[in-house]
Amino acid sequence: MNPPQDTGTHHDIGWTPIAEEAERAARVLHPEDHQLPRPSHRRIMTVANQKGGVGKTTTAVNLAAGLALHGLRTLVIDLDPQGNASTALNVDHRSGTPSVYEILLGEVSLVDAAQVSEQSPNLLCVPATIDLAGAEIELVSMASRESRLKEALSREALEELDVDYIFIDCPPSLGLLTVNAMVAAHEVLIPIQCEYYALEGLGQLLNNIDLVQKHLNRTLAVSTILLTMYDGRTKLADQVTQEVRNHFGDVVLKTVIPRSVKVSEAPGYGQTVLAYDPGSRGAMSYLDAAREMAERGAASRERQ
Repeated sequence: MNPPQDTGTHHDIGWTPIAEEAERAARVLHPEDHQLPRPSHRRIMTVANQKGGVGKTTTAVNLAAGLALHGLRTLVIDLDPQGNASTALNVDHRSGTPSVYEILLGEVSLVDAAQVSEQSPNLLCVPATIDLAGAEIELVSMASRESRLKEALSREALEELDVDYIFIDCPPSLGLLTVNAMVAAHEVLIPIQCEYYALEGLGQLLNNIDLVQKHLNRTLAVSTILLTMYDGRTKLADQVTQEVRNHFGDVVLKTVIPRSVKVSEAPGYGQTVLAYDPGSRGAMSYLDAAREMAERGAASRERQ
């Protein structure tokens, strides 16, 4: 059973499930024919959830890849010392590579650390190296320690990179790295898995977002929630989906990401699922989510 989708095609005359699948497959395989609209303003999004294993990195890299494949310039900032986003985008993140660590210390610029992923010329990544593991301790004694990343994401640097979307992939904690991400961003994207304890710790995350909003970044808001790891065979998945939608309303994307072996396998090959298996349900679902985000972004009239 497929997760509930709303791709906007079912209002057309002559719609059938097979026709919808064919259209979705065409969008993956021939992205040049299906360009997505540019946002009304540059969107800087922190992908956060201190609970591990909810699909944070998977969501960040696959949404970024989906947007990039369809004509939008996208930057992923890997702020997790594990470097999983860097691995999935197959960019160099050996120790000594210009990375987000040197950016936080003020030693290199954003432009110097950004690498182009081989998966799309529109897809950039600032990698995380193992050096980032000690950064939280080093940041404690630094001036303006919560806004080091924000300073690096200057309008001039982002103009030079010419990016429409920036995704900051956070570590599974609420420490200084995650605070830096929230201070630098305008929006928070929260992936929530459709499983037991899905909402565990969410209150704490929302409290932290509220604190950052009050004291450090008044423009910050939870703009997007994406339901991940949906298993249509279980009643629980539907219950969690309904509970999240009832509580958060329109902030929750209509698209739901199914549980998928292909999505899990892709990073092991240094790829997003869109590159690894573009015809898979996981790839198509992330593409649907990217399209939904792009359409929402283009509809926004607010100019940053």
